[in-house]
Amino acid sequence: MKKTIDRIIFFTIFTAVTVSGFLTICTLAQSVRHQKIQTKYAVNVPEVTQPECIVKEYNGKIGVFRGGSNTPYKVIEYDVSLLSDYDREQIENGIVMESDEELRKFIEDMST
Repeated sequence: MKKTIDRIIFFTIFTAVTVSGFLTICTLAQSVRHQKIQTKYAVNVPEVTQPECIVKEYNGKIGVFRGGSNTPYKVIEYDVSLLSDYDREQIENGIVMESDEELRKFIEDMST
């Protein structure tokens, strides 16, 4: 009878140690995974940059503003009143141009 009780105690302790070890390993694995994900996204976070330029109305014409300036870098000699209502509203609110290529296409579209 003593051997049976000793055997039950042994297997109970063995089971508890095994389950504890398994939980510890799983927790560590999740922690490592979480750190890898944080590192991956911390490296790939794009920098928030100021747009290349903003196109908006300036004295009835179309002005191209760079770097948050209040004076236009370039003025496109096109009367804003000739634009459609939608285009006029877009120009009044300001159109963000992310690249010189996008600005060039916009100017070409306005000149045709």
